[in-house]
Amino acid sequence: MNFLKASIQRYQLGSLLLLVLLLAVVLPLSLDIFRLNLVGKYLTYAFVAVGLVMVWGYGGVLSLGQGVFFGLGGYAMAMFLKLEASDPVSTKIQSTPGIPDFMDWNQITALPAFWLPFKSLPLTLILVVAVPMALAWLISFAMFKRRVGGVYFAIITQAVALILTVLIIGQQGYTGGVNGMTDLKTMLGWDTRTDSAKYILYYVCVALLVAAIVLCRWIQTSKLGTLLLAMRDKEDRVRFSGYDVSNFKVFTFCLAAGLSGIGGAMFALQVGFMSPSFVGIVPSIEMVIFCAVGGRMSLVGAVYGALLVNAGKTLFSESFPDLWLFLMAGLFIGVTMAFPMGLAGLWEEKIRPWWKSRRQALRVAAVKPPAVAAAPIAPAPTPEPEPTLPDGVGSQRA
Repeated sequence: MNFLKASIQRYQLGSLLLLVLLLAVVLPLSLDIFRLNLVGKYLTYAFVAVGLVMVWGYGGVLSLGQGVFFGLGGYAMAMFLKLEASDPVSTKIQSTPGIPDFMDWNQITALPAFWLPFKSLPLTLILVVAVPMALAWLISFAMFKRRVGGVYFAIITQAVALILTVLIIGQQGYTGGVNGMTDLKTMLGWDTRTDSAKYILYYVCVALLVAAIVLCRWIQTSKLGTLLLAMRDKEDRVRFSGYDVSNFKVFTFCLAAGLSGIGGAMFALQVGFMSPSFVGIVPSIEMVIFCAVGGRMSLVGAVYGALLVNAGKTLFSESFPDLWLFLMAGLFIGVTMAFPMGLAGLWEEKIRPWWKSRRQALRVAAVKPPAVAAAPIAPAPTPEPEPTLPDGVGSQRA
């Protein structure tokens, strides 16, 4: 029993179980399929937020280009889905049947070589993670080995996001251009637009997100997690202790990129399209906001941050179409100024100590015996005076 309690406290299983209960039971029972599909889309951003907790909160490296890896994972899955939708029968009216429609519009007559691996679903699932991690390794290895970090690294990641956006838009014949890849309907003949398919994809997204949180929490509680915190606070001391700090930074950056790629793939499956609007600087900064609002030191808090910000974005845009950007900015500024460590910091610093003190007070009140009213003390009886004998009586008896 003590081991189970210690494990729950160490791995923060209590907050994770509450999150699973909310995502797997409460929301599916209380929301219609349209709103639930929106929540599923929000959860795809939570993969990026969880990765940012590792690379920013624990690694101390702020990346403003996570949309790049989210987009690469999404485009990898979209390419597979687009090839399936572009079979020769469905595209028989094109000049070149069997290739995506945007290629035919741009007078491309054969499928490019780099599209061929995406005809296989298993290979596509590998590339969803491998391609973002490969690019992340290339960027981080080149930067961290030269001890480039801080603001300079953040600016470089922004530049990468801008470059990739321009590349995707410019190569319209190969990527779909500014419109992206649309009309993604089936996966291996399974219609992903039906209500039952949306439920299945939602639960798959929840399961993968929970697995990502468990993996990251295991890393945090290991020796590697301790070294990441030490590297974030005292990088030179860790380096002088004989550790290669750059390798730790490369690992966490690649891990965050892989998680972002999974989120992008789930986005393409649930929403049914992928475009460069999810790759650029603006979506990358929004993803940092998700992590900041939820708490950059809390994996579960990052998920709540992604849900809260995106739900607010949807609500404000529906109710106040002309003011929702200002309301979103006010929400972010207010939360970050009032709670620098996000919603998780509010819980840890305010609510949880108050709740503990309240429980302790209730426990003490329950253990303390009730006060018993003292019985009135009766006055001590006064001794009766001894009888006095008349004079002469005692002498006569003697």
